[in-house]
Amino acid sequence: MSPQDDASAPAPAPNAAPLPDPVAQAADTPAAPPPMPIGRGSFDHVMEQFARDYVRDRRSSRRWNLFFRFGWLALGVFAAWTIHQDTTTSSAPSGPHSALVELRGEIAAGGEASAEVLLSGLKSAFEDAGAQGVIIRINSPGGSPVQAGIVYDEVKRLKALHNKKVYAVVEESAASGAYYIAVAADEIYVDKASIVGSIGVLMDGFGFDKVLEKVGVERRLLTAGENKGMLDPYSPLSEKQRGYAQAMLDQIHRQFIDTVREGRGERLKETPETFSGLFWNGEEAVKMGLADGLGNLDHVARDVIKAEAIIDYTPKENVAERLAKRFGAAIGEGAVRALGGLPALR
Repeated sequence: MSPQDDASAPAPAPNAAPLPDPVAQAADTPAAPPPMPIGRGSFDHVMEQFARDYVRDRRSSRRWNLFFRFGWLALGVFAAWTIHQDTTTSSAPSGPHSALVELRGEIAAGGEASAEVLLSGLKSAFEDAGAQGVIIRINSPGGSPVQAGIVYDEVKRLKALHNKKVYAVVEESAASGAYYIAVAADEIYVDKASIVGSIGVLMDGFGFDKVLEKVGVERRLLTAGENKGMLDPYSPLSEKQRGYAQAMLDQIHRQFIDTVREGRGERLKETPETFSGLFWNGEEAVKMGLADGLGNLDHVARDVIKAEAIIDYTPKENVAERLAKRFGAAIGEGAVRALGGLPALR
């Protein structure tokens, strides 16, 4: 190079940054990781996600298990508390008092007004030495003549055994089978607007044989015994079968009449309508001798028995028992309806 060329070269600017060295820069760059085999990364990702989901599901499952366990525990505690309350109520210590047993709803086996339930409460009431008298508070349209008859007979027996008086107090109604039970009491008290009486028996149902004939449907009922299919709603009712059913109803009606006459005695003022199935209000029932006077529960306890304190001996069902019985009663009622019904005092 000539001095001329060297002189013409530009001098470096003062304080200028040195240019990077490509060789040194390449040496300082970190090496890239070796390539991963194809598919390995995606598999690890899937497994990791699966593990997370599994752990989350297990935690959720544990939480639900704890929730249901606490729920069943709470239900068990509630049931135990209910039973304890019932036991405490029925076994509470008592001084002189009026004993109460409730008769509510239709009188039927397996129901709240069955002979089994009523007699359980009545026996406890009679056996308590502190009970100065027993009150049966009635609000019922009647029901089974069998159940009513069992209660009537047992009330008469308990009265004689324990030498205690029984008083029937009618609220809304004491009709048919309920009045059958009421006449076992020494005295009957009613409200002036109560429904009392209906001393009769009925058996109801429907006959669909003409409908089947009209639409062209044949009823195929096979029996062993010519009257086995009696009262079948899809078969005609013969005059012989009608007469047999009516005779049975008349016989039960006669039993009902005899019971009323026995229970009311000379207080009963019979008329041609007394045993016709009619019913009357409480005021008229007193005039007819079907009841002894007007009064409610408190009046009878305070002024008649002279023991104002009242203790209820009516058996109380817990929630589980009530549901089970109602389910069973519904099935039984459906079966009875399918068979055409049974006699009823209502």
